[in-house]
Amino acid sequence: MTTEAVSSGTRAPIPAPVQKDYYYWLRSFAAGGVAGCCAKSTIAPLDRVKILLQAQNPHYKHLGVFATLKAVPKKEGFLGLYKGNGAMMIRIFPYGAIQFMAFDHYRKFFNTQLGISGHIHRLMAGSMAGMTAVIFTYPLDVIRARLAFQVTGEHRYTGIRNAFQTIYLKEGGISGFYRGLTPTIIGMAPYAGFSFFTFGTLKTLGLSHFPELLGKPSLDNPDVLVLKTHVNLMCGGVAGAIAQTISYPLDVARRRMQLGASLPDFDKCCSSLTKTLKHVYTQYGVKKGLYRGLSLNYIRCIPSQAVAFTTYEFMKQVLHLN
Repeated sequence: MTTEAVSSGTRAPIPAPVQKDYYYWLRSFAAGGVAGCCAKSTIAPLDRVKILLQAQNPHYKHLGVFATLKAVPKKEGFLGLYKGNGAMMIRIFPYGAIQFMAFDHYRKFFNTQLGISGHIHRLMAGSMAGMTAVIFTYPLDVIRARLAFQVTGEHRYTGIRNAFQTIYLKEGGISGFYRGLTPTIIGMAPYAGFSFFTFGTLKTLGLSHFPELLGKPSLDNPDVLVLKTHVNLMCGGVAGAIAQTISYPLDVARRRMQLGASLPDFDKCCSSLTKTLKHVYTQYGVKKGLYRGLSLNYIRCIPSQAVAFTTYEFMKQVLHLN
């Protein structure tokens, strides 16, 4: 994602590049994990409200975004806004780490092995990276959604461990942790793809046409230009907004399928992606169903993606990944 410097010199022995590659991917993994945690920590309350609205929680379904933000602390205390955040942090570090590391890997693979370059390889690499991260961390996302959906006084699960045990014993074993995986993967492909594509394209255009205005020397390599922090934040926010608009209905379906037996209308809609989308559309319509909570998603995805991309770009400089 950051403009890379091209080095010259003699070819190193075989073991050296292998070791270098290993530490490169390890640093890339760490950078992505830190970026993901920083991004999600800034929007944890908004994430919980989104889940409550998407799944039509009976205590809050009559409220809007800001009314719910006010109602949750009154009903459940201030920490109610952070319910499920522990599971989120456990999930988001490997998720962010795998996604950003996989993006770098896929981008280089498409470019060097398949000869695919330009803007299209960002779209393809971003889609593949998002799907890879989802597959590896999906059970943790299910746990987080279940815990966040609970309301004080009506707890189905006492914590992360109890949620794992309950779902495994009562909802079909391992398969219970992967309910909703199909719409998640289908939705993640355009979301991650357009997110990385938009950010990378805006970055390239900015550094190509307005290098002095938008760029600055990298901390670890003065010969490499990177975006200024406020420009990074803006590009990341735009990327998140575009990606969310495209994939949001699939995100609604994913949440309802994840929540499973926690929903009163579970038997009517959560057995398949098509059935879930049809039920939500028939029962609630487009604005109040398929796109319910989208205004909140704009509020949360813009700072989230802005912080994620900006933190990752900074960590790449700190860890000498440019």
